[in-house]
Amino acid sequence: MRNDIGTTMNRRGFLKALGLGAAALAVSPAVRGAASAVGAANKKLNFIIIFTDDQGYQDVGCFGSPKIKTPNLDRMASEGMRFTDFYSAACVCTPSRLALMTGCYPPRVGNLPVLFPHSKIGMNPEETTIAELLRAKGYATGAIGKWHLGYQKKFLPTSNGFDSYLGVPYSNDMWLPANMTYAPNAKLGEGLTPENLKTPKKQRNNVPLLRDDKVIDYPVDQSTLTQRYTAEAIRLINANKDKPFFIYLAHTMPHVPLFASEKFKGKSARGLYGDTIEEIDWSTGEILKTLKKLGLDENTLVFYCSDNGPWLQKGKNGGCALPLKSGKFTTWEGGMREPTIMRLPGKIPAGKECSEVAGTIDMLPTIAKLAGAELPTKAIDGKDIWPLMTAQPGAKSPHEAYFYYRGARLEAVRQGKWKLRLVGPRPPKRKKKTDKAKADKPAVPKAPPAPQLYDLAADIGETTDVAAKNPDIVAKLKAIAAKFDAELKANARQPGKIEA
Repeated sequence: MRNDIGTTMNRRGFLKALGLGAAALAVSPAVRGAASAVGAANKKLNFIIIFTDDQGYQDVGCFGSPKIKTPNLDRMASEGMRFTDFYSAACVCTPSRLALMTGCYPPRVGNLPVLFPHSKIGMNPEETTIAELLRAKGYATGAIGKWHLGYQKKFLPTSNGFDSYLGVPYSNDMWLPANMTYAPNAKLGEGLTPENLKTPKKQRNNVPLLRDDKVIDYPVDQSTLTQRYTAEAIRLINANKDKPFFIYLAHTMPHVPLFASEKFKGKSARGLYGDTIEEIDWSTGEILKTLKKLGLDENTLVFYCSDNGPWLQKGKNGGCALPLKSGKFTTWEGGMREPTIMRLPGKIPAGKECSEVAGTIDMLPTIAKLAGAELPTKAIDGKDIWPLMTAQPGAKSPHEAYFYYRGARLEAVRQGKWKLRLVGPRPPKRKKKTDKAKADKPAVPKAPPAPQLYDLAADIGETTDVAAKNPDIVAKLKAIAAKFDAELKANARQPGKIEA
């Protein structure tokens, strides 16, 4: 029997908590009904978001990986739902996280580029995050891992709705900025002190580990990160087992440089890249095991996704998006369609697959609905996808269309099976012309590329442009894209800035 906070309790203990004596055991059906009603009235769902970095669409066993073994994720899919047409809202790190946290396409909420340790902008603290919505409803909130929405204090998780934070504040190939605050017991490398780190040398791949807003370890041993993140997630689950909680676990891997602990290094048939994914799979399994052990399994929504597609240019150290086209940095399907799994036993039906269009922007409004939280007062783009998640009869995507932005530029739009690319392929870089060459050959205005139309149901790899055969669909999608882009740009909000 389960009580109103989801922990396991025997029937006698539950009756005692209700103020009922041993005699009540004789009328157990009625008591069970009353107990069930009490639990249903008070129980709140917990939420865990697991967000990986640069993981390809195919890089999970249940999404077709031929070499990477992910038994825990495969089991999570068999016990929950696999989403085959689920999108990140950006093809690179920072804006994809901005979209997840705010429920908006990135250009609506500041259009953040990939942030670096010298960046003076970040997610605007005036935006409402998932964590802020849930904390207002009494949730404990914890962020773990890669944040990448600004490393200055006003941009960090603990200033934006999270009670705690343990992680690397940006990508693991970056470096240490000068203006960091150090915990009194910070573990620093040989010869390093908070004083001489006020003017650190720029050393790529040497990054700090933060606890809340202070450095506790620099340079952190990146081979330990997945293990440390997992231990922190389990700690938060145990610490908050008697109250509702939200945990955002954003893994550093498999972004390059790649690292795996000794337990997983050299074990995958897919090399070091596969090692990192298999360790993340282990991590997911440990989290699911903890939920089951504490009796929270059927009261916790676990969501697994990647921030964008694989970094194909890294070769063997990058992932695979097959059968999709291309990867990170692009608005082809491989850059933004992500391997996504959701699990909530008893509510999300087991072994199901959803091919309706949805995305990370939908998590904020969906979680808000499930938690009974108010939506932000400012406009958002996400929609409630609970009907899709629960496989309700006839449930369809709540989006009229889905929009693919790269920076501020709208590059494509999808409606149903149709995807219209509004931009052509990027031309190869040309050598700079000399001043004399420029004078001899004046520039000629280039005509805009013709839109390309793809039938994703028949051509998932975007190989055949069928625009010429479907002019009405092209015209319709162009009009939808132009209208939406104009509205978004007219109502775009500013990023957060550091005052000079």
